[in-house]
Amino acid sequence: MNKAYVIGLDYGSDSVRSVLVDAENGEEISSAVFYYPRWNSGQYCDPLTNQFRQHPLDYIEGLESTIKACLEKAGNPDIAKAVKAISVDSTGSTPVAVDESGVPLALSERFAENPNAMFVLWKDHTAVKEAQEINDHAKKYEPDYLKYVGGIYSSEWFWAKLLHVLRDDQDVRNALYTWVEHCDYIPFLLTGGTRAQDIKRSVCAAGHKSLWSADFGGLPPNQFFAELDPVLDGLVDRLFTDTYTSAESAGTLSEEWANRLGLSTEVVVGVGAFDCHMGAVGGQIEPYYLSKVMGTSTCDMLVAPHDEVGDTLVRGICGQVDGSIIPGMIGMEAGQSAFGDAYAWFKQVLVWPITNLIGESDDISAADKAKITNLIDTQLIPELSKKAEALPVTESSELAIDWFNGRRTPDADQTLKGALSGLHLGTDAVRIFRSIVEATCFGAKSIADRFVEQGIPVKGLIGLGGVAKKSAYIMQTMADVMNMPIRIHKSEQTCALGAAMFAATAAGLYPKVEDAMKAMGQGFEKTYEPRAEMVAIYAKRYEQYKKLGAFIEQK
Repeated sequence: MNKAYVIGLDYGSDSVRSVLVDAENGEEISSAVFYYPRWNSGQYCDPLTNQFRQHPLDYIEGLESTIKACLEKAGNPDIAKAVKAISVDSTGSTPVAVDESGVPLALSERFAENPNAMFVLWKDHTAVKEAQEINDHAKKYEPDYLKYVGGIYSSEWFWAKLLHVLRDDQDVRNALYTWVEHCDYIPFLLTGGTRAQDIKRSVCAAGHKSLWSADFGGLPPNQFFAELDPVLDGLVDRLFTDTYTSAESAGTLSEEWANRLGLSTEVVVGVGAFDCHMGAVGGQIEPYYLSKVMGTSTCDMLVAPHDEVGDTLVRGICGQVDGSIIPGMIGMEAGQSAFGDAYAWFKQVLVWPITNLIGESDDISAADKAKITNLIDTQLIPELSKKAEALPVTESSELAIDWFNGRRTPDADQTLKGALSGLHLGTDAVRIFRSIVEATCFGAKSIADRFVEQGIPVKGLIGLGGVAKKSAYIMQTMADVMNMPIRIHKSEQTCALGAAMFAATAAGLYPKVEDAMKAMGQGFEKTYEPRAEMVAIYAKRYEQYKKLGAFIEQK
């Protein structure tokens, strides 16, 4: 292979990261991060109503900033000339309303400050009512249009969010031409698309969130949606029938974007996908290994050969789709709506005095406030983990339920709430933190159990993402609760690296993404093995977790 470079662009919940990678061996040449300024100042969001929206300018500014920074950091103008491809991943389902030319409505002056005209972030749960209506409506139809998404439609997904926005905002409803996932919009933008009908839709997003299936000949028919609500009448005709894997090209850089980024118009832009799907590839997923991308939430990915899966359908997960992770294999997705977010919530509770008392005090200097804030920010979770690890675990220890942002899987229900039980006057911050860690691990076990119960074996775990890399305590607890080893991938940026692997494949540098994965993969740095004495006690506590969860569901 002649010297060639690729760029992986990874859109997360709080920031976007670009990595410039040597396509021959996966070596990271440079990386850059851009934190969304509007999002990070809390604009367009209302956590009390579960509204989380992101302005397209945050994404577009981050795209340009990080890629240009990567090329500048590389320090060699010849590298820019040797960049062959860019691929993109994003959170999902994170769709947006666009006009007939494919431009998000929020980029027009009329809708510039309208949250309904912006990207509806994956964690936005304003469409709980609409999701339930879709679930009830689907029961009237044959075929079962929910069978490939685990049998339950979620408020986090494409159609529920669309229906909510259309009902909520007549101006947006009248201006909207079609509805587009974030991971599909960015490649369209980079390739200079001017017609929304030309957007190449990823099989990843379409199959897992949009009810698309080759078995249905595409999306459910217009009648299905028009009878659900007349505001949806005719929209199917403005959506899509064909889908594409991320190993395929969406086109090449437009002249405008080539000039803005300092790259060639010959640079291939790959079809996008969700971050967890590309992260699984970046983390060198193997058949029947549950690849867990652990960040604010978790996405649990599993691939299996067609002939072995057969007609097996796993109920209550986020779907199983041909080619959604690795072309030629069935990709299965599950996950938890809150993982790192659960720890972040508890951290926010604990730092209330810092923010509201010390932060507003005139007796403490700004410099000292900054020192205190930095100390808390960097040391609180590590110190809680250290103290929690030293505590003995008993059957009567405090117990939590991890549904702080609802439950994604198994059996999506965003109306569910988290819980803490078994509290007493001796319960302190460390014990509560421990119970939350255990709960997130119990939630992970319930996902693995669902796969196994319904005929898909789970041979082991692969840990990816910030939590997997940073918290030995949480990962050891995970291994003990799950009673199976968990391998931690070396790469700090598996999602971006996975995008780079797909970019190399889309550019024709490798015939299959498996070849790119083998050549560019970074391998594993550590394995956490389950400890027999902890497996036994956690097995008993897991039964308590299930009983408490069942009680909460009845309330």
